Amino acid sequence: MRVLALRRLEVPVVPDASTARRWATEELADPVYHRGKSLLSRFLDWVLSLFDGASVPMLGLSPGVVAALVVALALVVVAVAFWIAGPVRLARRAGGSVVVLGNDTRTATDLRAAADASAARGDWSAAVLDRFRAIVRSLEERTLLDEWPGRTAHEAAEAGAVRLPSHTSELRRAGRTFDEVCYGKVAAGPDTDAWLRALDGALAATRPVAPVGRGTVDA
Repeated sequence: MRVLALRRLEVPVVPDASTARRWATEELADPVYHRGKSLLSRFLDWVLSLFDGASVPMLGLSPGVVAALVVALALVVVAVAFWIAGPVRLARRAGGSVVVLGNDTRTATDLRAAADASAARGDWSAAVLDRFRAIVRSLEERTLLDEWPGRTAHEAAEAGAVRLPSHTSELRRAGRTFDEVCYGKVAAGPDTDAWLRALDGALAATRPVAPVGRGTVDA
């Protein structure tokens, strides 16, 4: 980051509201600000540019007042950073895939039983989520997947498809369904639960392909 310097007691001009808006509009209209830089980076560059090349002295202000203005501007920059970065982080998180098991230590059998219990009381969202968890746990128990608490639904589907390629499309669909139900994008229902139940059975009955560099396996 460039160093803010006060040359010969010169400080940036403090514009009125109309002038500030005009400066911001003109500055951010420059094409150089639209070449892959983030909104926050462009804003910071513009703020810093106000200090560079400031040629009109701020008459009547003591160094202490100038320092206070600089600190106030820095606080504004920090506030804008949080305002912009917070929603960006949430958007990225919301747009990603959800961790499937985390600290859940239940076996595939336990997860299937939990899914059945949820389905019996009409809690289809819980049933669908545990049904997919059972699929992933079953793949781990068959050693088709390494045990990894932080694995997301997307990662589980892709890794499972490597060992069970004949079910690639179904695994991907199941992973998307898990994410969509978690985020509330779709409403789970009995048909979705029944489909995942059938997929669980089909996967269990499918012989996996061998890992790269190894022979056939019986899992």
